[in-house]
Amino acid sequence: MANTALADPDSGLSQAQLAARYGLRFAGERPSLGEYTRRLWRYRHFISAYANAKLVASFSNARLGQLWQVLTPLTNAAVYYLIFGLVLEQDRVPNFIAYLCTGLFIFNFTQTAVQTGTQSITSNLGLIRALHFPRACLPLAVTVTQFQQLLGSMVVLVAIVLVTGEPITLAWLLLVPAILLQTVFNAGLTMTVARLGAKLADLKQVMPFVLRTWMYGSGVLYSVALFEEQLPAWAARLVEFNPALVYIELARVSLLEQAPLLSSSLLQLWLAAVGWAIVMGVGGFIYFWRGEQEYGRG
Repeated sequence: MANTALADPDSGLSQAQLAARYGLRFAGERPSLGEYTRRLWRYRHFISAYANAKLVASFSNARLGQLWQVLTPLTNAAVYYLIFGLVLEQDRVPNFIAYLCTGLFIFNFTQTAVQTGTQSITSNLGLIRALHFPRACLPLAVTVTQFQQLLGSMVVLVAIVLVTGEPITLAWLLLVPAILLQTVFNAGLTMTVARLGAKLADLKQVMPFVLRTWMYGSGVLYSVALFEEQLPAWAARLVEFNPALVYIELARVSLLEQAPLLSSSLLQLWLAAVGWAIVMGVGGFIYFWRGEQEYGRG
């Protein structure tokens, strides 16, 4: 018996004890939040390359190629201007064309990030099951792709603003931090819907209705002054904290001299923008990280 014990030192140990003894871990075990962040940083070049590849592939079959990333919001702007500018007479807003285009371009940044991010896990199951990498790379790549598209759209938006008579002012510089804050917000929101989309297969069917409702409630197509005119005071105050509305208003204030505003001050808008970026950026990242072991299983 003594010789047997010496020959087999692992005899009688449970699987958990054996794993602890030899430093074994579960395959795909979720790392600590700090370690996960460090791994994600090491994969930053993968995120960039994957985002570039997705951007090129998304327009590879279209004859006009990446020009569609500008033509699509411009076409939408023309349709909405016909309906809201001419038929519903929202063109009483000073420089309504630039006002409308700014709202559409800024909201489209968030909208497309959410739409694509919802399927960022489910549409990449083969990649997830074949390779080991932080899964947050996928929704973050979506955000980077949409950010690149936004930069192209901004060139067109600036041209529209100038052609419609707006002067170049120092306030234009405020557009940069506003877009960067929105990008952080989008990244957190994209990671949130990515995990939800991995759990709920039908979410991608519901999301277009959610986003359309969000757009109508964000003052994209009409003067935000209507909120205070048509809604009770408490509801108007609540609308002011709508993150999409906050980032749209900051962009309009930066580019347009006479953009209608809600009663909230510019300082309140900036505080709300920073708050949403922190809450959604950090919260979305933690929420996605907590589901790291779930992705690609089942």
